[in-house]
Amino acid sequence: MNETVEAVARAHRDEWARLVGSLARRFGNLDVAEEAAAEAFATAVARWPTDGVPRNPAAWLTTTAQRKAVDRLRRENQRDARHREARMLHDDTPPEPLGLVDDDRLRLIFTCCHPALAMPSRVALTLRLVGGLTVPEIARAFLSQESAIGQRITRAKAKIKAARIPYRVPSADDLPARLSGVLAVLYLVFNEGYLASGPGTDPVRQDLTAEAVRLARLVRELLPDDGEVAGLLALMLLTEARREARVEGGELVTLDEQDRTRWDAALTAEGHRLVRERLVAAAAGTAPGRYQVLAAINAVHTSARDVRDTDWSQVVALYDQLARLDPSPVVALNRAIAVAELDGPEVALALVEHLGSDLDDYHPYHAARADLLRRLCRDAEARAAYDRAIGLTGNTAESAALTRRRDTLR
Repeated sequence: MNETVEAVARAHRDEWARLVGSLARRFGNLDVAEEAAAEAFATAVARWPTDGVPRNPAAWLTTTAQRKAVDRLRRENQRDARHREARMLHDDTPPEPLGLVDDDRLRLIFTCCHPALAMPSRVALTLRLVGGLTVPEIARAFLSQESAIGQRITRAKAKIKAARIPYRVPSADDLPARLSGVLAVLYLVFNEGYLASGPGTDPVRQDLTAEAVRLARLVRELLPDDGEVAGLLALMLLTEARREARVEGGELVTLDEQDRTRWDAALTAEGHRLVRERLVAAAAGTAPGRYQVLAAINAVHTSARDVRDTDWSQVVALYDQLARLDPSPVVALNRAIAVAELDGPEVALALVEHLGSDLDDYHPYHAARADLLRRLCRDAEARAAYDRAIGLTGNTAESAALTRRRDTLR
C-alpha cells in the first residue's frame, strides 16, 4: 500500500479488520484477503474524491475487494481448485455461524493469535491484519528489521494455511483457554508501549498503548460479558490514565512521586467503573481472573488522592489473591514492594532476597532491592543493586531515574 492508502486504512481500522476477516473467511487465504482489502482501499482513494462517497461505503469496499480477490485467484492459476475458490463469490448460501460469536473481526483476532504460532508472530500478525499497522511501523515498534517482520508475517500466514487453522471463534468450551492467548498478545503490545524496551525509542510509546487499548475495546465490544476482557481493558485504562505524569525531564517518575492532577480523569473514571462492575459480578459468585485482580490493584492506587492515602493492606490482600492465580516470582516481587509500605523495608527486603535466583536478569528486581537497601541506609549494597538494574534496563527514562537515585547515595 502507498502512504495515502495506508493512512486511510489506519483511519478506518475497524472496517479494515472486518474486511480482511470477511475475505479470509470466504477465500481461506490471508494473503489474498490482505491484498484484496488493500486494493479496495486504493480504489476508494482514487475514485471517491471524484465519484463521491457511496451510500454504503462498507458494502462498496466489500464488493470491490471480493472482485479483486477473484481476479487475483484467476490470474494466479487456472487450475480447477482455484476456480472453485473464485466461484465462492457467487455462492448465495448463507454461511453458517463460525464459533460462539459470529463476527469476522473476532475470527481474525483468534486466527492471528492461534497458539500454533509463536508469540512474536502472533503480535506481528495481529498488529498487521487487525490493527492495520504497516510492516515498517511494526518494525519500529519492536526495534526489528523490516525484513525480519515481513518474514515473520509471511511465515505465520503460511503456517495458518499449511496447518489449516480455521477462521472461527472457538466454541464455548474452548473459548477461555484461547481467549487468554488473545489477551496476552494485547497485554504484551500495551506493555511494550507503556515501558518501551529499546534505547533508541521514546520511553513511552503512545502509539502502541493506544492501539492496544483500541483492540481491547474491540474485543470487549464483541465479548461484553467476559470478565477478563473487561479486566484487561480496565487495567490498560487505569495505566494509560497516568501516562502524562510518568516522564518528567527525561526521567521516569514512579507512582509515589507522580503529580496526580495530571492523570486523565475520564480514563480513570472509566477504569474504575469497569472494576466496580467486576466486583459486583464477583459478589454474585463469578471468581475474578488475573487481569481483573491487576485492575483492582490499580484501582486502589488511582483512588488515592495522595500516595499516603493508599490502602496498602488492601493492595497486599489483592496481591495475595493474585498469587493464588499466578504464583510467579514477579507477582511475589510486586507483593513485597507493597509489604514495604505496610510492614517496613526490612520485612520486604527479606521477601525480595528469596527471589534472587529466579529474577537475577529482571531489572525491576534489582531496582526494587536497591530502593529497599537505600531506605535501610545500606548504601554500598544499594549502589551495586542500582548498577545492576541500570545495566539491565533498556528504557532511557527508567535508566535516568535509577542513575539519579544511585548518585544521591553517599
